Amino acid sequence: MPEVHAAPPAASDAIFQPLRLHGIALRNRVLRSSIGGRTCNYDGSVTDVWKNFEKRFADGGVGAIISTTFHVNAQRLSPLQYPSIAQDRYVPLLRKYIAQIQESGARYIMQIGDPGYATYSSLLPEPDDSLSSSDGFDFAFGYGNRRRAMTETQIRRSIAEHAEAARRAREAGVDGIEITIAKGYLIHQFLNPAINRRDDDWGGDAQKRFRFLEEIMRAVRQAVGDDFLVGIRLSGTDYNTSPLALALLRWPPVVVSREVRVGNGIERMRDYAQQLERLGAGYFHVTSGYGFPNPHDVPGEFPVPEIRMFFDSVRHLSGKAAVRAAVAHAIPAPLVGRLLSAPFVRCKPVNLELARQIRSAVRVPVIANGGFQKYADIHDALATGACEGVSMARALIATTDLLPRYFRNRTDPPEKKQCTQCNRCVGRTTTSPLGCYEPDRFDSPQDMLDEIFRFNRSDGA
Repeated sequence: MPEVHAAPPAASDAIFQPLRLHGIALRNRVLRSSIGGRTCNYDGSVTDVWKNFEKRFADGGVGAIISTTFHVNAQRLSPLQYPSIAQDRYVPLLRKYIAQIQESGARYIMQIGDPGYATYSSLLPEPDDSLSSSDGFDFAFGYGNRRRAMTETQIRRSIAEHAEAARRAREAGVDGIEITIAKGYLIHQFLNPAINRRDDDWGGDAQKRFRFLEEIMRAVRQAVGDDFLVGIRLSGTDYNTSPLALALLRWPPVVVSREVRVGNGIERMRDYAQQLERLGAGYFHVTSGYGFPNPHDVPGEFPVPEIRMFFDSVRHLSGKAAVRAAVAHAIPAPLVGRLLSAPFVRCKPVNLELARQIRSAVRVPVIANGGFQKYADIHDALATGACEGVSMARALIATTDLLPRYFRNRTDPPEKKQCTQCNRCVGRTTTSPLGCYEPDRFDSPQDMLDEIFRFNRSDGA
């Protein structure tokens, strides 16, 4: 396919030009990226706390909100108190609250997916929480002692679950959906050659590894029709060995019989993007890396205390989880930081070049993700045509009024109000109310707590 480019926005007003995604008009080109927290009921149904959390960003002026990953599988409700779209009973409440989120003019895009073996937590151990593309072991991600290859029946069921989730999302009134093939989630596990070691029709070469996603895409399109927005969250490059300390604790290892399997690179993902576009993808949301968190998805510091908290919260679920929690506490925190934080550097946007590479291969819009928060970086990315949109989450948690108060005036917030990329909020998503946990940004601990509680208020508060 020849390289194609949409005309970039005028340099004078790049951020605030409207953007169209498969017929859906966005009021500007900044999107709130996928981020979640414990804002729902334990059965995955949404609450007014969830609605108010999302509405805060919509009222803050973003063009669209990309939700946290809604579960498509009724059993893998992980992390706990995250939203689900796995059954019809979730639709009425979603329809009610999504309409309220959209009132200020922001579009709402529901990200759907299945963590597979990367399932974070459970009330009790569940065998299906370890399902994956193939057998193996991963010390860092998921709580199961080992991952287990899905059967043909289980694969077919998962394809149907994604399609039914997409149908329900449309019935709930969202403006579009985003299928996640990143973060080490189930579809990513099938695409990634280091994880997918199958030798049947669902693995063995690049096209067979793509088959699971291809059939999901076809089923989703059949469920929602051709006129509905279906986007893709795409890992432009997998970086399986970053951080290396985590990769060394994965089996099968990266190197097998002199064959190096380090995940998909940008050329392979460009090819997959072209195939997905032909299957009806309306945009690509480009990030990178394998597993969550990773330094190419959320650049900054590795949140050692918060990850210890998370490991402690699930240590009862398996022998692996118990050993992992013990090891995390046995190794001094500074050493853990040095082992895992080396790639987690504060830097300019980390995935812009990958977005540019995907953009040169497809005709649909591309949204770049990872480390954006400076006005100049965002403006330049848009004005030069490297991407059509930019997404962020942590920066908007730190400064919810970033667009109307600062970007409208072509400036950045004072340094103290800016996100420090400490990633404490990332580390606490499964254990704590969602908000900013960087004490240096606040005058007192109480001020920090007050803001966190404001982010997580009910209608009666």
